[in-house]
Amino acid sequence: MVVDDDDNIREIIKLYLEKEGYMVCMAENGDAAVHLFKSIPIDIVVLDIMMPEMDGWDTCKEIRKISDVPILMLSAKGESFDRILGLELGADDYLVKPFEPKELLARIKAVLRRYQPQQLKQKRLLTFPNLVIDLEEYVVRLNGETIELAPKEIELLYLLATNVNQVFTREQLIEKVWDYDYLGDSRTIDVHVKRLRSKLEKGEQIWSIKTVWGVGYKFEVKQ
Repeated sequence: MVVDDDDNIREIIKLYLEKEGYMVCMAENGDAAVHLFKSIPIDIVVLDIMMPEMDGWDTCKEIRKISDVPILMLSAKGESFDRILGLELGADDYLVKPFEPKELLARIKAVLRRYQPQQLKQKRLLTFPNLVIDLEEYVVRLNGETIELAPKEIELLYLLATNVNQVFTREQLIEKVWDYDYLGDSRTIDVHVKRLRSKLEKGEQIWSIKTVWGVGYKFEVKQ
């Protein structure tokens, strides 16, 4: 997630990150960033400090109340006091504007490498509004109630939900969930998705398993 009140900076960062294969969501202020952070899984936050309404310091505090996801702060201020304050508030790195996009990419990769072991552990538990997917215990909860799902249904849901808004073909899902040795019809994915929808998609939610016609499926989260 890229958080900055400058449209140009957001778009430039997004462009470079997407070229490296990252999926990027953006927010133009702290309030929007906190709301978005609570709505979808985020792996790292690139957070500007000087913003109207809720600045980067307060945004960092709010995120740290609920998560230890990596935060890389951006600021036009280069004084040591600001860097120290950012680190004390829980930021993992600090980059002074103006910066080279390649340096930002290098720092993001470095932060993610340091965070990876803990990140992998946390990612076995995915949380969305009214939905919890716990691959460690093979449990899915909807509105606080455990939903009876087959193991492969849970694994399929987990894979889709770990990659929000990413489209998978049926063949890719077969390969990742059933592995290469599975010799069945790829249409078995359609059956599993139908079962998941019947058990999970009850009432209005911001998330859903969407069909991408002619391609496959994705776990969509509305922003």
